[in-house]
Amino acid sequence: MSEAALKLDAVALNAVLAKAFPEAGAHLPEVVEAEPGRVLMRQAFATRALRPGGLISGPTQMAMADTAAYALVLAHIGEVAMAVTTSLTIHFLRGAKPGDLYAEGALLKLGRLIATADVLIWSESRERACAKATVAYAIP
Repeated sequence: MSEAALKLDAVALNAVLAKAFPEAGAHLPEVVEAEPGRVLMRQAFATRALRPGGLISGPTQMAMADTAAYALVLAHIGEVAMAVTTSLTIHFLRGAKPGDLYAEGALLKLGRLIATADVLIWSESRERACAKATVAYAIP
């Protein structure tokens, strides 16, 4: 992907996400980096994300994967609110220990109607990923 392929940077993506999900407030994941073909997001740790056993819950990780894919797609197509998830497949690799949650989205394909991304999720370190997701988005 060329530099021209990126339509929204991290600052613009955070503004778009805040506008799209105003009810999330301070709990909204933050886009830390955005570059052609890739985004990195961080979700600040909150005890409400824990499941019994003291690990970060699967639904929290799935939401993070979906949000990272959404941000990644918007980074490349611009502010298109009605880009929607068409599929999300996730593999949980190990328990996610309490701490900030990170998601790195990588664009696999950006078509006219569908975008597909891989998302790696971790809390301890990238080398100890807790989940890997493949997410597809329909582009209106």
